[in-house]
Amino acid sequence: MMLRRVGVAAAAASSTPPVPVPEPAWLESLLATRFFLACAAHPASPRNECNMFCLDCQASSAAAFCYYCRAHRHASHRVIQIRRSSYHDVVRVSEVEDVLDISGVQTYVINSARVLFLNERPQPRGAGAAAGKAAASPYNCEICGRALLDPFRFCSLGCKLVDTKRRRSATGQAAATDNEEAGHGSKSGAAAARPQGRRRKGIPHRAPFWS
Repeated sequence: MMLRRVGVAAAAASSTPPVPVPEPAWLESLLATRFFLACAAHPASPRNECNMFCLDCQASSAAAFCYYCRAHRHASHRVIQIRRSSYHDVVRVSEVEDVLDISGVQTYVINSARVLFLNERPQPRGAGAAAGKAAASPYNCEICGRALLDPFRFCSLGCKLVDTKRRRSATGQAAATDNEEAGHGSKSGAAAARPQGRRRKGIPHRAPFWS
């Protein structure tokens, strides 16, 4: 399968850092799932590779399932299909763009369909054509440093998730610091507003005796 780059205009529109939003509960499970293994429930079937993922049953121990499992157990559920490009898992943009924030992630075109890589991929090394293109690229993933074709921020959904968690943690720490400083300010203001005690008079002197 051949990869083709998407339009630079679309990439530039996705390059602005978005406000971090909570990721769906199923995303981490999707990124950690191993796909394309033979289905244990249908070992003799011709289409038994586990390349399906259910967005409604992500808590299941068997997150990936095959074509036959989908028909039997997930007929009315939201299901996405995982595909492969250069031995790495990808998902079509059309299957996740309505349920997941994919802004800033590099997209490619495979068989006339726009796709996203699920996880980080090793950077090409050596003297091959891929390594040469990587070295010449002015764009890099902000998390793993992989060369990108267009001005996107991340090479995969996994790298975007890492960034989202980092920024959420930084935002939480900043909020905690602001609250702590506000608390100190309130205490200082209360101390300044507290009325001072009455000033003590000087040492009294006895009236002199006159002979």
